[in-house]
Amino acid sequence: MPRTTHFPDYTPTSGNLVRECARRWGDHPFVTLGDDRLSYAEVEERSARLARGLLVSGVGKGTRVGLLAPNGPDWVVGWFAITRIGGVAVLLNTYSKTPELRRALRHSDQAVLLTVGSHLGNDYLDRLEQAAPGLAGQPHEHLLLESHPFLRSVWTWGAEPRPWCGALGDLAARGDAVPGSLLAEAEAEVHPADPMVVVYSSGSTADPKGAVHSHGAVVRHAHNLGQMRDLRPDDVLYTPMPLFWVGGFSFTLVGAMHAGAALVFEERFEPGATLELLERERVTQVLGWPHMAKALVDHPTFAARDLSSIRAGSMAALLPQHLQADADVPTANSLGMTETLGPHTFDTRDELPPGKEGSFGFSVPGVEHRIVDPVTGEELPAGEVGELWLRGYSLMLGLHKRERAETFTADGWYRTGDAGRFDEDGHFYFTGRMGDLIKSSGMNVTPREVEEVLEEMDEVVMAFVTGIEHPDRGQDVVAAVALRPGETLDEESARARVKEELASYKVPRRIAVFGDQTELPWLDSGKVDRRRLALLLEQRFGTDSP
Repeated sequence: MPRTTHFPDYTPTSGNLVRECARRWGDHPFVTLGDDRLSYAEVEERSARLARGLLVSGVGKGTRVGLLAPNGPDWVVGWFAITRIGGVAVLLNTYSKTPELRRALRHSDQAVLLTVGSHLGNDYLDRLEQAAPGLAGQPHEHLLLESHPFLRSVWTWGAEPRPWCGALGDLAARGDAVPGSLLAEAEAEVHPADPMVVVYSSGSTADPKGAVHSHGAVVRHAHNLGQMRDLRPDDVLYTPMPLFWVGGFSFTLVGAMHAGAALVFEERFEPGATLELLERERVTQVLGWPHMAKALVDHPTFAARDLSSIRAGSMAALLPQHLQADADVPTANSLGMTETLGPHTFDTRDELPPGKEGSFGFSVPGVEHRIVDPVTGEELPAGEVGELWLRGYSLMLGLHKRERAETFTADGWYRTGDAGRFDEDGHFYFTGRMGDLIKSSGMNVTPREVEEVLEEMDEVVMAFVTGIEHPDRGQDVVAAVALRPGETLDEESARARVKEELASYKVPRRIAVFGDQTELPWLDSGKVDRRRLALLLEQRFGTDSP
């Protein structure tokens, strides 16, 4: 495990990153989605053109610009165009339903939104009209909405513009009249300390949390992790992880750029089509979640596919047989979070020594950790379990709209809410969350967010949401609801109504319906016994979750 940081030899901003990659890798393939293929040089050229168009339209240092699009060349070009001139890219979740999108647009203070017209049957222009009342009657580039007071313009890819939005092609064309020297001067005023992106994570509370990350942190962290990863210029990476989360954004996209590797995306994960893609593109690394690997291996065409090009990644089940034996030896995991741009503990590819099974690796060089008693705040010795605190170069600048004192200690430590211990050799062992965050298929779900949607139903007087263990997905979201006197509600109807309000991965797979509150377990204090209720749901649904 390296013990020193390994940072790039240029000033770490997004503009310098894309130019350096274009200089080094040029016509080398960079990002592919179907027939849309861009080289490193083409991404630099297209993002520069769109950046000039954004400058003409009033975007500049600190302007909040939303990015709502699926993985692909357009997303990458949009992100670079926004950030290379000092705009702050707000990475929006394409899974968001109308209420979630409404909250994110307002909470992030967006002035401009770049959005895809539709994706996988979702019409995002219709959804925006529902999320922002009165939008349909507004003039393009002169939006004045009480629901979203800072939003002024919306631009779209791949859809016929409406009176309130414009075509991104037209926005990019505006850049043709802007001299390159003006773009260069704008980029010269972007510094490593400046905010680059806002990445949203459900975190451990029901309120939306937007982690603000700087140019320096984004560019440096993926580069630093590269010394512990096996990434090469001839690698072709596939991932279904969305670019609006740190797994896809920092660990995959920016990590691939530092190595000069190519990225292959697809419209949606579908085992048969994905296997065909992996074979056709001669993918060398597959980065994703375990339940997806199982779906690929279980597909009837798996045995007939030539996947011999795959040599590494997080889906060991897809490796050739001669490499799967090596994948069975104990190796370290890593632990990361949105607030640290992904992994803050890591290890090399070496086999773990005896007695270190379950290790999540060492502190990433440049990141400090301490284990703290959550009650007293005192640092605990090696071997004792407590709350994990951290600080270092990859830590976020802060949480949007949260005061620094709410987020960090006076001396800069971030309380992660994770529980664990370090052994005397520096290996970290993760033991769980201090709170009750649900991790389902690699995605974070906050129980209270789902409970609030259930409790908005007229029939429901109270709701309880928890996670139960699942062999493939890690955890499943399950719920219990108690009905008001005289009301009725069936499970499938409740699930369907939740699905209208929340992204599909947050919808409980099973809901236990109780006729009234007296059927729930209660404590002598007059509160619901949440521990007993969680156990009841585990017993009822633990072997019955599809």
